[in-house]
Amino acid sequence: MNLHSAIDVFLTHLAVERGLAPATLEAYGRDLALLVQSLGDISMTAIDAHALRRHFEHLEARGQASSTRARARSAVSRLLAFLRGEGLLAGDPLAELGRPRRRRRVPRVLSPREVAALIEAPGESPLGVRDRAVLEILYAAGLRVSELVSLKLSDLHLESRACRVLGKGRRERLALLGEPAVHWLSRYLEEVRPRWVKARANDHVFLSRRGGALTRQAIWYRIRHYAQLEGVAEKISPHMLRHSFATHLLEGGADLRAVQEMLGHADIGTTEIYTHVSRKRLHDLVERRHPRGGQPR
Repeated sequence: MNLHSAIDVFLTHLAVERGLAPATLEAYGRDLALLVQSLGDISMTAIDAHALRRHFEHLEARGQASSTRARARSAVSRLLAFLRGEGLLAGDPLAELGRPRRRRRVPRVLSPREVAALIEAPGESPLGVRDRAVLEILYAAGLRVSELVSLKLSDLHLESRACRVLGKGRRERLALLGEPAVHWLSRYLEEVRPRWVKARANDHVFLSRRGGALTRQAIWYRIRHYAQLEGVAEKISPHMLRHSFATHLLEGGADLRAVQEMLGHADIGTTEIYTHVSRKRLHDLVERRHPRGGQPR
């Protein structure tokens, strides 16, 4: 089997059997297309450590960031593991290269004051009520924006202040909502959504003014709009509310395992990055407030 055909089989497996989201499949496709660009449509038997080293050196020469190269390596690793499992590849040529040390970037988080300013920025118009509900839920439950736009009416359990979320790898979890999030979501469902819904078959929770499902791009645009109004941050994304949700929980004394469950992380190592954020904030606090905390003079 040649490389191009092997990638097609792998992507089909991820879509059909693993049920990965379209955006994730697209990312795998892009990373593995670069492998074909580097090596050509060679036979799988010709892929060895030397060929893979050439590929990663090619990515570095193109000026790709280390995080991007690490993601590309992960895609290649998943492809090779799948092919070994199917009996289409013997051995692991990637193992001969060793594992590069990846520097994990500490996520940017908002302060509680910045979060409050952002969430309170939308007004009382129908659009403002919808956007307030969106912001409240993103922060209250730490949802990914893809999870939020996928919410269906049947996923909501407002009487118990919860909603069912389908996360990465089709892992299901129950997200808990605070009173403010329930209040604004209820207002949106009662006052705004009935005006906008065009087809009863559309059971997405969040709609655009035209009655279609709200998109991730629209949420990005609205959040940046409110951030500019309030002067919250130069570069902001919906994911920063998720980062802030996790960090503020840990700073408030939440258990790391509980935060892992609430975020829907399969590996607690992914959640541990937020402990570094909390520790950094403590160091900053000591340096600013403690009489012996600053730099030597």
